[in-house]
Amino acid sequence: MTESNEFPSSRMESLYNDACQIIESARNNAVRSVDFCRVQMYWHLGQRIFVEEQQGKERADYGTYLLQNLSKRLEPEFGSGFGYRQLKFCRQFYRTYPNGNTLRSQLNWSQYRRLIQIEDPDKREYYELESVNNGWTARETERQISSMLYERLLMSNNKESVLAVARKERIPESPTEIIKDPMVLEFLGLHREASYYEKDLEGAIMSHLTDFLLEMGKGFSFVARQKRLLLEDDEFFADLVFYNRLLRCHVVIELKTGTLTHQDLGQLQMYVNYYDRNEKLPDENPTIGILLCTEKNNTVVRMTLPEDNKTILASEYRLYLPTTEQLVNEVNEVKRLAQQKSNASEQL
Repeated sequence: MTESNEFPSSRMESLYNDACQIIESARNNAVRSVDFCRVQMYWHLGQRIFVEEQQGKERADYGTYLLQNLSKRLEPEFGSGFGYRQLKFCRQFYRTYPNGNTLRSQLNWSQYRRLIQIEDPDKREYYELESVNNGWTARETERQISSMLYERLLMSNNKESVLAVARKERIPESPTEIIKDPMVLEFLGLHREASYYEKDLEGAIMSHLTDFLLEMGKGFSFVARQKRLLLEDDEFFADLVFYNRLLRCHVVIELKTGTLTHQDLGQLQMYVNYYDRNEKLPDENPTIGILLCTEKNNTVVRMTLPEDNKTILASEYRLYLPTTEQLVNEVNEVKRLAQQKSNASEQL
């Protein structure tokens, strides 16, 4: 009896998949290794420039003179990566991270170059940690900084709790620690002046689901679109359903392209109740509902929902990147309202 030369197709498929994974992993590690070598190269350049610069510190213009002359010699031989502007970044890089042992191999030069432009050390640390924790690419790091993720989280959280989560010193315990208000959805490509409906917004989100999950924040995974809920003979459809592994609960999202109403909140509350009573497992936390709208009336939200409400949230969305001034004004307004509420409680 001769042995067959046939190799079982299932085993060949498994072997092929494993081989692909090994090759891709090796390639990715090689790329990361090259990227980090580049980071270390620019750090050492910055260190050497800084040391040399200190020898001429009595001359205010010595640093500029040094960089200009060095770049004139390096750039023709090694390329544009060693021009005057890049050498300035190298010097700034070393001054921001004077201890080379603290450099993170998960981050590339593009990410570090963006990080060193952040003056606030707490803010810089947050983006550095989150870039590593979430495996952000340089584009994703840039997008989160440009959309002012840190400032938006501070609108409903204090700095200590935001940094503690980024440092992995604690796990988020409430929806407001993850979910942002406002949400910035510029990647959808919808124009503010254009007329569109909820289905257009929903379709755009599904077409850019990866970007939407990034904007949603930590721990989200997609579950369903237009989830059918049958209540006796009546059908209802929840726009989007996600699950958050950190909060350990389902998250139901209703989309509104206008100002929210108390009826919208009531409908979302019904969807949340349905999930709590029919989908939630005994060891899971209560379902969260998010009403995503273009404009909200905080008084309507407050008067419609119970005072101890922790599961229904209203969040505005923006189809453009807000300016720093706009976000700062909103942060200050939120702080002002919170202080007013605190003062009113003390008077009672």
